Amino acid sequence: MTRDGVIVIGGGLAGVSTALRCRDAGFSVTLLEARSRLGGATYSFLRGDREVDTGQHVLLRCYSAYTGLLSRLGVLEGVDFQSRFRVPMVRPGQRPWVVRRGGLPAPAHLLPVLLGHRALTPRQRVRAASTALALQRLDPDDPVLDRVSFGQWLRARAEPEENVRALWGLLIVAALNAEPEDASLALAVRVFRTGVLDGVRGGDIGVPRRPLGQLHDLPAREVLTRDGAEVRLRTKALSVRPTETGLNVEVDTGRDRDGPAELEAAAVVVAVPHTAATRLLEPVLPEAGQWSDLSAAPIVNVHIQFDRVVTEEPMTAALDSPVQWIFDRSAAAGVRDGQYLVISLSAAHSFVTARSRELRDVFLPALGELLPRVRQAEVLDFFVTREPAATFLAAPGTREIRPPARTRVPGLFLAGAWTATGWPDTLEGAVRSGDRAAEAVELLLSVDRRSGVEVTP
Repeated sequence: MTRDGVIVIGGGLAGVSTALRCRDAGFSVTLLEARSRLGGATYSFLRGDREVDTGQHVLLRCYSAYTGLLSRLGVLEGVDFQSRFRVPMVRPGQRPWVVRRGGLPAPAHLLPVLLGHRALTPRQRVRAASTALALQRLDPDDPVLDRVSFGQWLRARAEPEENVRALWGLLIVAALNAEPEDASLALAVRVFRTGVLDGVRGGDIGVPRRPLGQLHDLPAREVLTRDGAEVRLRTKALSVRPTETGLNVEVDTGRDRDGPAELEAAAVVVAVPHTAATRLLEPVLPEAGQWSDLSAAPIVNVHIQFDRVVTEEPMTAALDSPVQWIFDRSAAAGVRDGQYLVISLSAAHSFVTARSRELRDVFLPALGELLPRVRQAEVLDFFVTREPAATFLAAPGTREIRPPARTRVPGLFLAGAWTATGWPDTLEGAVRSGDRAAEAVELLLSVDRRSGVEVTP
């Protein structure tokens, strides 16, 4: 073991960002990933001649850490950003309309969004503007806000039900993967202030125009290897334990005839989902048991390929429909004939266990009510991807459960969107967690470097 050796367990966005930052600081890095790829939950797979994503991910322009990672990987051009926030909206039996932001300073830039929202009456729009100003005055780092749900807060303000359903609920379900009644007010404030209220361009939406595997997996492997990190795929960490000289990680590659191997390092960063982190670390960190109190929230994606184009919009939000958001993924998946759409369903508790046939019977007619051309189109392919634990449930009280990057075991650190980033479980939260873990590692190991002695955490 070298006195600056770091092992990162988990090759999702948190693990990749940790490993890159640790290499930047000059530490030797070994990244362990149990699967055959990097990227964690953000990955793609082949279906016929198409490369499709398991789930539809979008980002906001305010995602500075995540876009910084994409820049580092050389793939930021693989994301299409809106020049100005714009969301087409559809409702059964009505003509589509578009909401878009203006160019005035924040928060006045949101006035066109409210004025153009046909689902709200003029009086409801005025009330929504008042609520937006009230949100802007709240501090997302105030621990008191985490004890209240966003829905409770809206009710206390006597927010009209139509506003909750057609505006606040539509946005918060997509951003937090939770209904307003299930969502922490603190995390809701973080989303609305950072993404929408505090700056004019922060809420502009970016959509990957490449499959996620091309954005995360291959580029991350190339950059990590080029920068001197060792990437070990199909290598599962079985245990982590302190030793007299550092930390020991027992690993299983499935190829070792003599059984699991052991690796040593001065620092170990565990960057896996909270359920896996609990199983791995509870023997040495008993408080890890409380991480299981972070409930899971599902996301379901319904994939449909038609024989013709049924919408001209790259992204659409739906109201009064089981459909939530519709994305055209034809170009990203390499579909040249017809159109390939993905219906993304957040907080999909009622759909996650449904059979594909049941979902087909629900969503094809529902989509036809929103996009009339669907009724004349032939379905060439229909399939469903499910993520039962896509995120942790961003419920009130989660702040007290989410652990910091540094644990009480010397040299042992945590990363992952579920840790105490102050952000919800998003692409941005994952990368920020990795950056925080790397900063904590650097703080520890830089001191040991200056001491000129072998590390003894």
